[in-house]
Amino acid sequence: MAAAASLQNLLKIGTKIVAVGRNYAAHAKELGNAVPKEPVLFLKPTSSYLENGGTIEVPHPLNALDHEVELAVVIGQKARDVPENTAMNYVGGYALALDMTAREIQSVAKSAGLPWTVAKGKDTFTPISSVLSMSMVPDPDNLELWLKVDGEIRQKGSTKDMMFKIPYLISHISSIMTLFEGDVILTGTPPGVGPVKVGQKITAGITGLVDVHFEVGKRQKPGSS
Repeated sequence: MAAAASLQNLLKIGTKIVAVGRNYAAHAKELGNAVPKEPVLFLKPTSSYLENGGTIEVPHPLNALDHEVELAVVIGQKARDVPENTAMNYVGGYALALDMTAREIQSVAKSAGLPWTVAKGKDTFTPISSVLSMSMVPDPDNLELWLKVDGEIRQKGSTKDMMFKIPYLISHISSIMTLFEGDVILTGTPPGVGPVKVGQKITAGITGLVDVHFEVGKRQKPGSS
């Protein structure tokens, strides 16, 4: 288990972000997707992290990205083939994260049967809070997540509505790939996702625990000075 002094270093040593798609039935339905029978998984690179207060970069030629607020589970020790009944022993902490999504790119990829990496993995596409200790989050299955754009509430939901709970996710994912200390599981987003445009500001949080804020800017076009 990660010591309190090293909590904030966890994200720096992690090797990957494992994201869970469609883990809230209402979100699956709002995008016209079937509710899955097992977790929908995809990977994001750790190079997509953005610390609190940073600027989310909208890449050329897009003018907007979709916001998705999520509870992040930070792994505290190496986990492989972990049984569900001991899975919580492998949690090192929690964080609030955003899974920023270039929805137009994702839609094209999905319709062509292609991966979502380009739509989800760009630099600044995983804004994340500082890591919260286990003691700060005694009941991760009953947290209120919220997100505002320019002060207007867009998303509000509870982790109690996750279809696949944290122990199951850790067990399932660790049966597919080894999870290392500092790796992050993004546990899915509640309904209310939508576009945020260049020049707008996102605030988001876990009620009573942490909040974050990010500006939204334009990524400099490659090759331009």
